[in-house]
Amino acid sequence: MRIHIVDITMFYAPASGGVRTYLDAKRKWLKGRAEIRHHLLVPGARRTTRGETRWLPAPPLPLGNGYRFPLRAGPWIEELVALKPDLIEAEDPYLLPWAALEAGRRLRVPVIGFYHSDLPRLAGSRAGDWSNRLLNRYVANLYRRFDLVLAPSRVMAEKLHRLGVEQVRIQPLGVDVQQFHPRNRDPRLREELGLDPDTRLLIFAGRGAREKNLPILLEAMRILGKDYHLHLVGSHMPRHLPENVSRSERFMDSRAVAAWLASSDALIHAGDRETFGLVVLEAMACGIPVVGVEAGAVAELVAPGTGLLARPRSAHSLAEAVRALFADSWRGMGARARRHVERCYSWERVFPQLLGHYAEVTGIPLATEVAHG
Repeated sequence: MRIHIVDITMFYAPASGGVRTYLDAKRKWLKGRAEIRHHLLVPGARRTTRGETRWLPAPPLPLGNGYRFPLRAGPWIEELVALKPDLIEAEDPYLLPWAALEAGRRLRVPVIGFYHSDLPRLAGSRAGDWSNRLLNRYVANLYRRFDLVLAPSRVMAEKLHRLGVEQVRIQPLGVDVQQFHPRNRDPRLREELGLDPDTRLLIFAGRGAREKNLPILLEAMRILGKDYHLHLVGSHMPRHLPENVSRSERFMDSRAVAAWLASSDALIHAGDRETFGLVVLEAMACGIPVVGVEAGAVAELVAPGTGLLARPRSAHSLAEAVRALFADSWRGMGARARRHVERCYSWERVFPQLLGHYAEVTGIPLATEVAHG
C-alpha cells in the first residue's frame, strides 16, 4: 500500500540549517522506497515546481538570510488539498502549520508537527523574558492540535510536556556519515592558519547567534592561551577576536565544513539552549571529540567516552574541560565518537524510526527495519 507524505515549512532557504538538512536527507532516503511518495512545499520568490518540490510566493524576511514568510494561509491550504496527501508534516511554528491543520481537516488525514525550534526561548533571548508566557501559550495552543508531535531531543519533549502537549514522540535528527567522515582531513587547512604542529586546533561551526554563547567561548580561548587555537566557521561571527582565534570569511557548503571538522582536533560548543545540536553529530562523525556544556540537547549527544561536558556559562569550566580532554586519550574519544554516530545517528538508523511514527498516525503499515552495515 502506498502512502503520500507532504512536508511544509518556511525553514527552507539557501543558508538554512538543521531543518533543510533533515528534509533534503529525508527526500533522498525516501526516493529509494517504492511504497512512499513525497512532496515538499516551501516559500519562494515565485510559484515553481521542480520534481517533488513546490514553491509558493512569499515575501522575504528583512535580514532573514533568505527566509521568506508567508502571510496568507489560503494558497497553502489549496495547494495541500490539491496534492491529496495521506499525511502532512509541518516543520515550523508560524503560519504554515495552521494551513496544514486546516488542509488535514478538509482531507481527513493526520497532521504531524515537528517542533524543531524552541520559539519562546529564541524570542526571549532577543525580546526579553516578558514574551515567554505569551509564546508558551501560543505553542501549547498550536501543538495540542496535531495528531502527533515530534521533538528532536528529550529536552524539547519535556518542554512540550510541561506545556500540556501530551502526544509527543522523540525523533532525533541524523547525519550523513559518508559526507562527514575522518577521511576528509586536510593538513593544508592547518597550514593556512599557520599553526605549529603541537597547537591544538579547536573548531566551532554554526551561526553566530546569541544562544551560541560565543563571548564565553572567546573568553575560554583567552584563558587557554597560545597552545590552543579556535577557528570559527559560519555566518555572523564576531570580528574582534583573541589572538588565538580565527574565522572563515566566506560561506561554506557542507563539504567544506566537513573538511574543517575532520581537520580539527575537537569541536568546542558553549551553547546551552540547543534543541538538538546537529553540528555535534557532524563533528563526531568526522572522528573528533566534543567539548560542550551540561545543558540543552548537546549533553544528550555527547555519550560517555566521546567528549567532555563543562558547566554552563562558565569560561573557566570550558577551558578546564578542553585541557582535560587533551590530557586524556582524546584520539580514542574521536574514534569512539565516530562509532557512536554510525550506530545511533546515521540517517539509515534515524529514518526507520520516523516511519514508525507515520505508521502510528496513519494506520498504514510501513517497513521500519533499520539498515545494517
